Amino acid sequence: MADERKESQKQSALDYHKYPKPGKLEIRATKPLANGRDLARAYSPGVAEACLEIKEDAATARDYTSRGNLVAVVSNGSAVLGLGNIGALASKPVMEGKAVLFKKFANIDCFDIELDEKDPEKLADIVCALEPTFGAINLEDIKSPDCFVVEKLCRERMNIPVFHDDQHGTAIVVSAAATNALRLCDKKFEDIKVVSTGGGAAGIACLNMLLKLGVKRENVWLCDIAGLVYEGRTEEMTEQKADYAQATDLRTLDDVIEGADLFLGLSGPGVLKQDHVKKMADKPIIFALANPTPEILPDLVREVSPDAIIATGRSDFPNQVNNVLCFPFIFRGALDVGATDINDAMKIGCVEGIAALARATTSAEAAAAYRGEEMLFGPDYLIPKPFDPRLMGVVASAVAKAACESGVATRPIEDLDAYKEGLDASVFKSAMIMRPVFEAAATQSRRIVFTEGESERVMRAANAMLEETTDKPILIGRPRVIEARAEKLGLSIKPGVDFELVNPEKDKRYRAYWQTYHKLMARKGVTPDLAKAIMRTNTTAIGAVMVHRDEADSLICGTFGQYLWHLNYVSQVLGGGDEALHPVGALSLMILEDGPLFIADTHVHAAPSAEQISETVCAAARHVRRFGVEPKIALCSNSQFGNLDSASGRRMRETLAILDGAERDFAYEGEMHADAALDETVRARLFPDARFEGAANVLVFANTDGASGVRNILKMKAGGLEVGPILMGMGNKAHIVTPSITARGLLNMSAIAGTPVATYG
Repeated sequence: MADERKESQKQSALDYHKYPKPGKLEIRATKPLANGRDLARAYSPGVAEACLEIKEDAATARDYTSRGNLVAVVSNGSAVLGLGNIGALASKPVMEGKAVLFKKFANIDCFDIELDEKDPEKLADIVCALEPTFGAINLEDIKSPDCFVVEKLCRERMNIPVFHDDQHGTAIVVSAAATNALRLCDKKFEDIKVVSTGGGAAGIACLNMLLKLGVKRENVWLCDIAGLVYEGRTEEMTEQKADYAQATDLRTLDDVIEGADLFLGLSGPGVLKQDHVKKMADKPIIFALANPTPEILPDLVREVSPDAIIATGRSDFPNQVNNVLCFPFIFRGALDVGATDINDAMKIGCVEGIAALARATTSAEAAAAYRGEEMLFGPDYLIPKPFDPRLMGVVASAVAKAACESGVATRPIEDLDAYKEGLDASVFKSAMIMRPVFEAAATQSRRIVFTEGESERVMRAANAMLEETTDKPILIGRPRVIEARAEKLGLSIKPGVDFELVNPEKDKRYRAYWQTYHKLMARKGVTPDLAKAIMRTNTTAIGAVMVHRDEADSLICGTFGQYLWHLNYVSQVLGGGDEALHPVGALSLMILEDGPLFIADTHVHAAPSAEQISETVCAAARHVRRFGVEPKIALCSNSQFGNLDSASGRRMRETLAILDGAERDFAYEGEMHADAALDETVRARLFPDARFEGAANVLVFANTDGASGVRNILKMKAGGLEVGPILMGMGNKAHIVTPSITARGLLNMSAIAGTPVATYG
């Protein structure tokens, strides 16, 4: 059975690389090439203009070519992963994979270059000759000590960053983990004894970095296959190992492990024994990083030292030391400031950024990617997870700052806070378009009640609100449940301290709430007993009553359940009255690669009348402007400009007449198909005198089937990120989300709910 499983996994990996097309990379054009005019600009004669500009000023290559965001991953295949010297060609899948990681995690374009050259000096010559093509070089999987020679020569001769990730990437992540491990043990770098096994590139680089962080040279004991590195030893020695030679009569790992605070293993399986662990200091830190089998398995360590802090290179144990936490982001920061080198200050900035992020509250996105894992700073969570989207902003900005301060930046960044915001916006797709909304919300503090307060997504959103906004969250839920989940999730928020809590099982306002609800609903069949039951069990109704009583400014509900069920209770309590509020429609913002697109009405009216559609159009125009977008609204139907006598066509034509009956301050047109709405060329062929130019940015449909269908297709097939749905017409007193919403989506909705009501309707 085990052999069958292994064979199945092997075939799955091979299929992943082979289908639907071989390899993991392809090249795509960034400019259109659709006609002769495009061709004349992309190539001859237009391309000559860009060439001449670069000849005049080499720095403009960043403006007219991809060089400023292009990295080469270079290897000769002499030390590939755990595979050894497999050669340049066989290493190509690994290098392609590295290029994919650059793109995925830091949006850096990358070419993998495999060179069939074993001589380190000749290899360095080839790499140096690549400088005109690339903005930086990532050396990869080159055996020790050749890698030291290649990197040294390239760094001396090239004016762009050269970074051997096997050395420095590993060293940076190890150092970040060590920083946090020592914090937990209440120890300092300058006081600890370090014992290391493995004198290869990664091992030496880790020791070099630990020295820069304060470890004393005399407290480092390096062992390799021949035993302790000591003064006068000639067997298996290199210049780099000799730097750590000790003047001692001790000769073995067993001799030197006594009292060690940190064991750093970058060697092979089974090197560290339980007897060795017993000899180490209290609360030993054991980084057993050999792959795939570590120097000692964590379970064996726990048997003899329960308080040990352990890291490995494997993903099936806590604290995986993974270079992807470092290299995409250190290159991102270096490229963005035009760094000529990646120096010690930048590496230390990277260490500090990674370590600090692990100590912060875990992001909702990372929690979703690693569901089931407890990610609370402590012995089993020393470093963040690779899919934590905050890595880009935190680490790359720390690197950029260090580059600017240390003088290697050719394009220093003056406003590093704005730079970090831009990095975050590149990861959190909603950040840029949501900025005007958050800024408007910051003008006053509003009380937002979340009716599903026990939800992990709601709790994370409430935590983010407290960190990022001036609004005040109110959660409806059982205190014991919320407290237990907050502790498990590593959230520092506490009920009654950081946010108000409404306990549906026992709250001093219960009588006032059920009496309020009964008064509103007494002539709609709701008895006192039913009102009491609803105020004990229906959190949406409770939240609506709170808003009605001015104990909250707005409610957010819908993380589970059906939209119209929630809408029923929202309308019961908040509809009518002096303000005559009523639900007009639901507006969803879809953030796509080429910009925002708003869709309405996605939920409220299954088959709206012309009057209801016109209300939706007017409300949508107001809401769209809140995002800094000037509305261009298309009335969508299966009919185009009167060519069909269909129900939706008639309603849309009637809607157009209603809209034309009053002066409007926004552009609208219809009725038309979605392709005509989004493509000016198509629209011009059908109706040359349309009322707006370019693509529509708001699509209003004649029924919720069409609107909701387009919304879901854009989410699932076009990678659209939804903000909303925004409930229009309720005076910003209530918003009903959908069960698929994320914690960040809830944070976005809280900002929408937090905007002063005078801003929109």
